[in-house]
Amino acid sequence: MASQTNFKRLETLVRGALAPPPGRRRIALALTFGVAVHLIFAAAVVAMIVAMYFGMSRSFGSVPYPYAIIANAFLVLQFPLVHSFLLTGPGMRLLVRLVPGPHAGTLSTTTYAVVASLQLLALFALWTPTGIVWWRAEGWALYIVAGAYTAAWGLLIKASWDAGAEVQSGALGWMSLMRNAKPEFPDMPTGGLFRIIRQPIYVAFALTLWTVPTWTPDQLALALALTLYCLLAPKLKERRFEARYGDKFRSYKRQVPYAFPTIGRNDKND
Repeated sequence: MASQTNFKRLETLVRGALAPPPGRRRIALALTFGVAVHLIFAAAVVAMIVAMYFGMSRSFGSVPYPYAIIANAFLVLQFPLVHSFLLTGPGMRLLVRLVPGPHAGTLSTTTYAVVASLQLLALFALWTPTGIVWWRAEGWALYIVAGAYTAAWGLLIKASWDAGAEVQSGALGWMSLMRNAKPEFPDMPTGGLFRIIRQPIYVAFALTLWTVPTWTPDQLALALALTLYCLLAPKLKERRFEARYGDKFRSYKRQVPYAFPTIGRNDKND
């Protein structure tokens, strides 16, 4: 049922974008942001998949050591810090100021996705590898680990769909502008993987960090840092949800665990 609702919501957005009301400048701005966000988003995802598959041992970064340690640490930290800040009140106001003109508010979700995608692209494309490889899966082990890695990405895609693909991909803002309508956000997600745990996106992303076929010091450092982020950052998200949805979220929180599924009873707190 949730998937049908998500599909219908996305279908409405697409239909509206394909038949927009008049307004050349508005349409041109929307299309520019649409092309930009999806190209950058796709590049960031490809960079993530490829870089982690090789344990961060292949990238375009070339900072000499020991300065590369500082550069890599900056690349790791910039994503969670900026990503979290932009979800605060001051951060959201900054997003609006990044786009001049009357449509900045409508485009804010798309702008957020552009910034986040650029951050991820920088992290995975500009990393300077140590050149040390501890272990690389071969033979049957490669098939098993690569299968787990693929499954983790599949869970991440499913969780993103359950949360609202138009928001996660940045499509909501520019497609709403095409329709000349205020963005309509999906309701608090409770279906799909959100029936099992409250934070499936963060958990699935953490799984992609630990199911890679190549292990290096680079991958371990990245996995430790971003897993910590995946465990702690949703606490801030849940504060926003509690403020926005009140008793509805508190009831959901009592029934569904935070990050680790429970077997049997589903009315326990995490």
